[in-house]
Amino acid sequence: MKRYSLTIRILGAVLLGALFFGFSLAQSEPVRLTFWSWRIEDKWAYDQIIAGYEATHPGVDIEFMPFESSTYATVLSTAFAAGQGPDIAHVRAYGAFEAFAAPGFLLPLDDKVSELANFSELALNGERLRADGRVYAVPFASQTLVIYYNTAIFNQLGLTPPETWDQFLATCQALKANGSIPLANGAATAFMNEVLMGVFAPNFYGADFFNQVVAGETTFEDPRFTGALARLLELRPYLAPDFLGVDYTTAQSLFVNELAAMFAGGSWEIANFRRQNPDLTFDIFPGPVLEAGQPHLASSFLDGGYAVNAATPHQAEAVEFVRFLASPEFGQQLTDLLANISPIAGVVPTDPLLQEVAEFNRNATPYVFLVGFRYENPTGSTLVQQALPEMLAGNITPEEVGRRVTEGIATYYQPFQNR
Repeated sequence: MKRYSLTIRILGAVLLGALFFGFSLAQSEPVRLTFWSWRIEDKWAYDQIIAGYEATHPGVDIEFMPFESSTYATVLSTAFAAGQGPDIAHVRAYGAFEAFAAPGFLLPLDDKVSELANFSELALNGERLRADGRVYAVPFASQTLVIYYNTAIFNQLGLTPPETWDQFLATCQALKANGSIPLANGAATAFMNEVLMGVFAPNFYGADFFNQVVAGETTFEDPRFTGALARLLELRPYLAPDFLGVDYTTAQSLFVNELAAMFAGGSWEIANFRRQNPDLTFDIFPGPVLEAGQPHLASSFLDGGYAVNAATPHQAEAVEFVRFLASPEFGQQLTDLLANISPIAGVVPTDPLLQEVAEFNRNATPYVFLVGFRYENPTGSTLVQQALPEMLAGNITPEEVGRRVTEGIATYYQPFQNR
């Protein structure tokens, strides 16, 4: 009997030990989170930030996986629709964001991320679903459209950043006469056609146009808008050679390799340009105005946010990481590493170029199609991106662009239907 009792005790100890050992192994296995994005050029910075986070959260491993920006939305929606996808996802803002929040792919964050209090309502509205008023992503950066210029080339030719449109065209002519491509931009990448418009057009259609067109008080057939588009035609002699076939990457390369003296783009380019060519010296200026002394309007928008997959098996860990992404600590790191304007309260840009962007934002105007007309299909962005290359090729007029955009939006936008 004693021998039987001893055997039972030994077996029990062995089983208990095995159970404890197995439990310890399970506890030591880190939770692996995937974090998808379209920011291929920012991977180095996110890897650095994530390494710091993992050092203070030893039970979590996070893999940052960027995809081509042109295919990212399709890749992400396909994965979500299949019940898969990443634990954390970079999502766009406004209408592009709603395409993921409305079907239930994203986790509501209002009651899970107290750090949302660090953001203004304006920033949160970019990641708020209109149908239920809830916030589904942590805003990550605002972007501003600017003109980059090579300071060495400008100094060599005795040029200064132009203030007015006439001065800008004269600067372009001087650059071309001296063998430089004045403006690196081409027309082969759809979204960059909208960017080109966003850099220059607001200073011609004016500060009141956005609110008026969103309210339906006017349309994109307004002469203020079509007249602004007509100004873009004056840029054609100064764009990259064979500009209709020049894509985004090629345009970036022309500027980075100092073949082009200027580049019309977004504030998101700052860190990327520096990494591609550390010896490149460049600065920025806002789009030119018609008359000297007028305020320079700069198109601005919330770029996107960080969302949690509603189907993630690691919700607690994913939410904890997203809370970190909403913190001033992260916001300052993002600003310092990637030269982005953070919407998080208390984050101060230390980069001189970013300080210039912040100054431009004092006269910011919403990036018209992205902010106001990306909620239904065909989006305003799709319509204008399709029409602008035809206009630049000389196949259609600015008035035809305005008509096409207005008629496309009017298929679903009631304020345009009553005009």
